[in-house]
Amino acid sequence: MRSLSIFGATGSIGEQTVDLLLRAGGAKTHRIVALTGGRNIARLADMARDLRAEIAVCADPSGLADLRERLAGSGVEAAAGTSAIIEAAERPADWVMSAIVGAAGLEPGFRALRHGATLALANKESLVTAGPLLLAEAERHKARILPVDSEHSAIFQALVGEDIAAVERIILTASGGALRDWPLEALARATVKEALAHPNWAMGQRITIDSASMFNKALEVIETREFFGVDPDQIEVIIHPESLIHSMVGYRDGAIMAHMGAPDMRHSIGYALNWPDRSYLPVARLDLAQVGQMTFRAPDLARYPALRLARSVMARRGLAGAAFNAAKEVALDHFLAGGIGFMQMAGLVEETLATLDGELGHENDAMTLEDVQAVDHLARIRANERADAIARRQAGER
Repeated sequence: MRSLSIFGATGSIGEQTVDLLLRAGGAKTHRIVALTGGRNIARLADMARDLRAEIAVCADPSGLADLRERLAGSGVEAAAGTSAIIEAAERPADWVMSAIVGAAGLEPGFRALRHGATLALANKESLVTAGPLLLAEAERHKARILPVDSEHSAIFQALVGEDIAAVERIILTASGGALRDWPLEALARATVKEALAHPNWAMGQRITIDSASMFNKALEVIETREFFGVDPDQIEVIIHPESLIHSMVGYRDGAIMAHMGAPDMRHSIGYALNWPDRSYLPVARLDLAQVGQMTFRAPDLARYPALRLARSVMARRGLAGAAFNAAKEVALDHFLAGGIGFMQMAGLVEETLATLDGELGHENDAMTLEDVQAVDHLARIRANERADAIARRQAGER
């Protein structure tokens, strides 16, 4: 019986992973080692009971008493806090879903690799902040990393049986997010609610806004470079509003392999869960006659400055990815809190990177986990300073 752990079980990816496991027999067919979640204690407890997990961990220590009460009599151990999540990642499992959002997901995935596990990586920040480190750790312990982002799963599948040296370009598709058809001059006034109205995908709050700003695609561009080892000039982004083609790989003979399917994350989750086999998945089947047509357009860098920033991060190398992601997370926090505007997020990130240029250093081959965590911490301080300055300036103008 294969053993599994899910980090970020109560998020969108975690929920859909649990759905697939329950449909496949749940605890009758899999041994669930660990489930971790955020503030939704009731849902985490229900999942742990349904899957008969060995341990359930909530990120916030204040939720521990509630979690213990809900799991009383179930035989499921309860724990809480960052150290408990790390301890859970140290428990051997054959297959681990890394779906904690943000930089917080890096260390649990890193630890899981030490057991030679298959790491299903939905946490794109891990490769953005510490790609060389994570890949080296996987190689050291003979572990495997399988991509779960829909775009990178599509690329991975399009490369099956192919030589990476024959790849001419990789084309990441992007929906364009909730604000893709807004006039450019109106974006500065976009509210959180408006940025959350994604036309295609059902995702968590943070990634949905990252989709609207295209920061998620910026992270995915960097992730593509790290995971597949291609040159940044080989990576393209195209707006595909229908979200039916999840990404494409172009080869030197002019052929393009495209992965198509309904916009449902269970495609990529299920592929990673069942790899190297393909098993039945409860996802919609495309009716191409009903689809009729698909559209594509080049992204406007004035509308999506995050894409330009991704190129500058790849040129900087070293620990710039860690700084970029940390500043992006802080910018998003301040937008959600109403402190800065939608279009001010990219400016805050760019200013933070410029401020840190003299402090980053460290080539990729010298990177350590401690380096990444130190730069993440420093970038958050600098980004918060910039956000506070913006808020003060705006308050003075009012």
